[in-house]
Amino acid sequence: MNHSLSVSLVLLAAVVAANLPFLNQRWLAVLPRRLPKTLGIHLIELVIWYFLVGALGLALESAAGQIAPQGWEFYATTAALFLTLAFPGFVYRYLFKKRG
Repeated sequence: MNHSLSVSLVLLAAVVAANLPFLNQRWLAVLPRRLPKTLGIHLIELVIWYFLVGALGLALESAAGQIAPQGWEFYATTAALFLTLAFPGFVYRYLFKKRG
């Protein structure tokens, strides 16, 4: 797989996964829930999706060659990016006024 295609795939997966907890009421977008999700459950799902997208990126990097060592700065930056990507879903769920 091409390197730029791998990067695009990880970024697309990050955008979708970051907004997924806020756009549906299913647990990890698969299992149905009887009660509505709270903000805490949304944040737990967000962390789980962060690690799943990270695993996808790690798998693609491993397939392309040697895995580069990462320090805490890398994880802090990617977590901040993931939270930034989740902002539209958060706004849709919690900040839009529901009419009617």
